[in-house]
Amino acid sequence: MNRGSKKLLVLALVAVVGMAFRVSWNALRDVARAIGADATAAWLYPFVVDGLMALALVATLVLTGDARRFALRVLAAYTVASLVLNYVHGLVPALHDRTVDWMRLAEWDPANWALVLLATSLPVGSIYFGSDLVAKVLHHRPEPPEPAPYGERADTPAQHPHTLDTVDVDREPVPAPDAGHLLVREALPQLTAYADGVRTDYPHTPHAVPAHPDGQAVAEDVFEEAELERMRQDARHAYAESVQAARPLSARALGEAFGMSESWGRKQILAARDGDRPRLTAIPTATG
Repeated sequence: MNRGSKKLLVLALVAVVGMAFRVSWNALRDVARAIGADATAAWLYPFVVDGLMALALVATLVLTGDARRFALRVLAAYTVASLVLNYVHGLVPALHDRTVDWMRLAEWDPANWALVLLATSLPVGSIYFGSDLVAKVLHHRPEPPEPAPYGERADTPAQHPHTLDTVDVDREPVPAPDAGHLLVREALPQLTAYADGVRTDYPHTPHAVPAHPDGQAVAEDVFEEAELERMRQDARHAYAESVQAARPLSARALGEAFGMSESWGRKQILAARDGDRPRLTAIPTATG
């Protein structure tokens, strides 16, 4: 429906409601005069009853939850009350007279007392319920819409977040296993267990670097570098232990024991050998 059709529909609704109020206004004014209201009060009485109905209707469109159910109860109660008073106005012909004065609304005393109580309590109820409804509307905070589950929005296609692959500068592609390599792979569980024991017993293993307070990205880089350095030291120590046991590990076996490549294992073996070589220092000779 376009905007013009919506405006036409709203205008038609306002016209119907206005004519219905005019019909009900005549009956409620006569009932108010019959229960003792003066001319001014009788003229305003229909606005008290039907006006609160309109206010409750607007509140039901704004409020939610318990507040909306309360507004619906008020709307239903005042609608029934207005219907009863309009019905009484149709049953009592004397109420149609322009000079009607204080009179009974029903011949039976209990019915008359109930109708008078109903007619006189509606203005007081309008003050109470109307104030409560206005307060609820003014303090109402609309609930934010629940976000749609990821990938189920109708206006945008599902897009999965991109993940950055961590690149290890020392990691190289592991070559495909050949026939001789299968023998090393069979001993891989024992080597891995041995390397884990070395990591636990080696006293010089560096500790994890705590997170940097000013940047999480910097802290993660430092932590990853510390982990790589600890792995290198563990590998060198494992190779040194294997040499002492007269069973030196090969570069391929050392690399696979730590989940790395053969070239990485070769680098650690060279570093371990360089660390074991004695450092030669020049001895000054006396002259003269």
